[in-house]
Amino acid sequence: MSTAITVDGVSKRFRLYKERNQSLKAALMRGRRASYEEFWALRDVSFEIPTGSTFGLIGENGSGKSTLLKCIARILQPDNGRVSVNGSMAALLELGSGFHPELSGRENVYLNGSILGMKKPEIDRKFDSIVDFAGIEQFIDQPVKNYSSGMYVRLGFSVAINIDPDVLLVDEVLAVGDAMFQEKCMEKFAEFRRAGKTVVIVSHAMGSMRSLCDNVAWLKHGELIEVGPSNDVVDTYVDEGHVERVESPDGSARWGSGEAQLTSIEMLDARGEPTTRAHTGDQVTFRMHFDTTKPIDKPVFGLALETVEGTYVWGHHSRDGNLVPDRIEGRGSIDLVVPALPLQTNTYDLNASIVDYTTTHTYDFRRACYRFDVLNGTPHESGGLVVLGGRWGHLTAASPEPASNTTTIPSGATAPSTRK
Repeated sequence: MSTAITVDGVSKRFRLYKERNQSLKAALMRGRRASYEEFWALRDVSFEIPTGSTFGLIGENGSGKSTLLKCIARILQPDNGRVSVNGSMAALLELGSGFHPELSGRENVYLNGSILGMKKPEIDRKFDSIVDFAGIEQFIDQPVKNYSSGMYVRLGFSVAINIDPDVLLVDEVLAVGDAMFQEKCMEKFAEFRRAGKTVVIVSHAMGSMRSLCDNVAWLKHGELIEVGPSNDVVDTYVDEGHVERVESPDGSARWGSGEAQLTSIEMLDARGEPTTRAHTGDQVTFRMHFDTTKPIDKPVFGLALETVEGTYVWGHHSRDGNLVPDRIEGRGSIDLVVPALPLQTNTYDLNASIVDYTTTHTYDFRRACYRFDVLNGTPHESGGLVVLGGRWGHLTAASPEPASNTTTIPSGATAPSTRK
């Protein structure tokens, strides 16, 4: 397989000034140059990107991803090493950066298109598809200074994506616009891949990087940590990002009449040790500690899970679990044992409650009272929030259709002789 991009020993440094001479006069009066420190954004980074593949750059903020992408785009010149690109290239780095606020959307399409290397006849041919893709037909003749930020970047993305390069560089634009526009962007990336184009993406959306990319490179403090298949590298990167939590969040919403209160919630591993980290498939126990100010008849304990983004994942209470004590009084605890945690890699918040038997009166409800991380484990499945433990198998292939030139002999008829 041929190589589209070669990154060979690339290093890039910047000067971080502690103080600057704002003018020649200031420099002369100070009698010295402004002091600065050298910051190496990239250090000896090397890898190759095959032609026709989708390649991702991942890492925390400040890891050097965008700097490397700008070196590939030839916006920045490496201090050491070299970058070579085979074929034409387009970069979606700062969408709409070539727009003039006083000009209309129509005028800016031509202006931005020419900046990106398109000729006027080419823009003429693609104009309708550019506007249609951006979804701003009724506003195309209005000054872009009146556009919302979403409209602005959508138009910039639409202009840039309609260039037909061999290599496309994309920096943090997977979250541009609403859900419908994001779906159109994904379809456009898919078209590029089917056409054999090479796409390089920088993003913090790990789910998208898993599904879009063939391979990814993980950068940390400007150094290359790992290059390989997207699932493997993304899993390692996400797992490292989950640090052991010292304490759980406890400043969130809480309400209830107060006769019974949840004093603490914890998660225990298979050995019974408190933890804030678990792997997919692990046995865990959620333990709820409580205290009462008076006897409570037939209380119902409840737990629910949400992602940190607020997506509701699961809920269960002890009445449905066939465990309702006749009465509780004073201090105590109750456990919910999960024999094999069916959650994908993510960070989750636990909600906990004590209610009456009818579940209509709340004694205590604590929202986001315990936060924990789930790391990659077994089973390992491709995406989403839960693992189903499904197994592929029993493939049945359809019988091939008869060839179009096959002659069917009617019953009782004789096939013509082929003998000369």
